[in-house]
Amino acid sequence: MKLIHVPSIGPDSWRRLLARPEKQWETGYSARSLAYCWEAADGFPPEITAALAQVSSFEKIRPLLIFPEWKVSLPGGRAASQNDVWVLAKAGADLVSIAIEGKVDEPFGDPLEVWQGDASPGKVERLGYLAEVLGLSEPIPKTIYYQLLHRAASAVIEAERFNAAQAVMAVHSFSQSNRWFPEYQSFARLYGVEAEIGKTSTVRVGSGMKLHIVWVHGEEKYLNSVRRQIEVD
Repeated sequence: MKLIHVPSIGPDSWRRLLARPEKQWETGYSARSLAYCWEAADGFPPEITAALAQVSSFEKIRPLLIFPEWKVSLPGGRAASQNDVWVLAKAGADLVSIAIEGKVDEPFGDPLEVWQGDASPGKVERLGYLAEVLGLSEPIPKTIYYQLLHRAASAVIEAERFNAAQAVMAVHSFSQSNRWFPEYQSFARLYGVEAEIGKTSTVRVGSGMKLHIVWVHGEEKYLNSVRRQIEVD
């Protein structure tokens, strides 16, 4: 990943960063909904602000830098973890690493039972690394979705790289039925947490760092007829 980043000139700037823009950049899908929502906010969207405000040390948190489609390298393969949004924020004197996973109806990739496949050496290495970073005991249940693991790990990895004190992994869902929320709940239960929509939970990862996890519900107006509705606003 190059170290030089070009500033956004609007939501459509996000399109070229997608792995498969011809498929992912459509009205009603998370990539487009997320781009229009975050660009309209020009900072944290209100639902993200509300989720972060539940953490006492985040009372005056503010974003310093916001990067769409931020890649975080992982061992055991060439594919990086591509975060829909990654934010370097500041809360008081501390830096905070925030990884955002956007969702509408798209699943969290594959469950481990499918992703592991023939359990190649690279996948074994990568899963072991993710478990170590997240402070999870192996074997991780095969019903857990791989994308949730590497998204949460991304927040922690970047926190350590930028010397941030805490990390956040938020699922920013624009699904009106909160589709795939049960899969997120299963991930949270790995830490003994019973997740609720909009409720931020705090867990400890392998390094002892605090990781805050939350599922937030995005506004419906960013889901359909995005351009027309934003212009009306």
